[in-house]
Amino acid sequence: MPKKIINHMKFKIIFFVFISSILFGQNYDWARHDSLIKACINQIYGIEFDKAEKTIDIVIKEYPTHPSGKFFKAMITWWRILLDLEDESLDKKFYAQLQEVIDMCDKILEKNNKNIDAIFFKGGAIGFRGRLLGIRENWIKSALDGKEGLELVYKAYKADPKNIDVQLGFGIYHYYAEVIPQRYPAVKPFMVFFPQGDKKKGLRELENVAWNGRYARIEARYFLMTLNFMFENNMQEARKWGRLLLKDFPNNPNFQKYYGLTYVKENDYRTAAKIFRDIYKKCEKGLPGYNLRYKREASYYLGMDYKIRDKVDSAAYYFEICEKLSRQLDKKTESGYLINTVLYLAMLYDQMGQREKAIKYYNEVLRLRDRSNSHELARKYLKTPYRK
Repeated sequence: MPKKIINHMKFKIIFFVFISSILFGQNYDWARHDSLIKACINQIYGIEFDKAEKTIDIVIKEYPTHPSGKFFKAMITWWRILLDLEDESLDKKFYAQLQEVIDMCDKILEKNNKNIDAIFFKGGAIGFRGRLLGIRENWIKSALDGKEGLELVYKAYKADPKNIDVQLGFGIYHYYAEVIPQRYPAVKPFMVFFPQGDKKKGLRELENVAWNGRYARIEARYFLMTLNFMFENNMQEARKWGRLLLKDFPNNPNFQKYYGLTYVKENDYRTAAKIFRDIYKKCEKGLPGYNLRYKREASYYLGMDYKIRDKVDSAAYYFEICEKLSRQLDKKTESGYLINTVLYLAMLYDQMGQREKAIKYYNEVLRLRDRSNSHELARKYLKTPYRK
């Protein structure tokens, strides 16, 4: 499993927000506010960032004393980051936007420390900050943000226990607080400062939000898809949530990728290839969010499908694309995509009778870091050509 995907799950204590009807001393049209926020949320998940920017700018202009506008402005940046976690160029902007939300909420809470909206949006901003800090492996700051955010969620829950969306924060925490320390023992020292986790309770809370939540429903479904894929190893359940997400947001590459990976994990490359072929086509068309990383992943799994079916020429075609993209994308160290692809290309060239080219690629494998016995296989086939 790619390291960034694993890191992506650590300290995922997210505090997604809801919009209450408490006024800020202004005669606002709250039905319009609610409608605009819903539209913005759908545009963000639909990877329609330009539309989302315009929608949230209206919210900021018409509701200047409410923190929702600044919060969802930051959420647009968050999804831009999420679509390419290797690119850290937007991190500072995201942290600055979240700080604006926190500062605005603090000013509101100085006047009224029981203001529910301010509590929720501050908790949400701190939660998302902690989430990115965890992805960037800044564990101490991430843990501190998680602790502070969790306290705000509890405070908000006490103020409005009937709100279903607040259970998203509880569900995420209860699930990962039990699972993460078991999977990653190095995290355990941080967890002594937190309440005990409860995986089953967390799943129930997330499912309640996924079916009944008002604003956090999609986020809860996204978590259920990813945690069933990564931790529960329940591909059928992961696909259930994936289908629901793609029904509403068919052009979200992150949703589509995870859905395809559920079939990869079961070695059903034929079905996975149908999904990744659609991703590849969308990348070729330049649909928003379908960047080079998604094209690289799609070309890899298309190559795997053809390789398994012994369609040597087609497999080589897509692996060559994957190799080119990997050399372009791999900045700090060679990815698993590159290592596997170079090895597979060497084997395919052997099958096609292009021995000199195969030898070149086997030697290239030996210059890359060893992964899953790649060096052993390269040495083996340098001595004796690969034959299926």
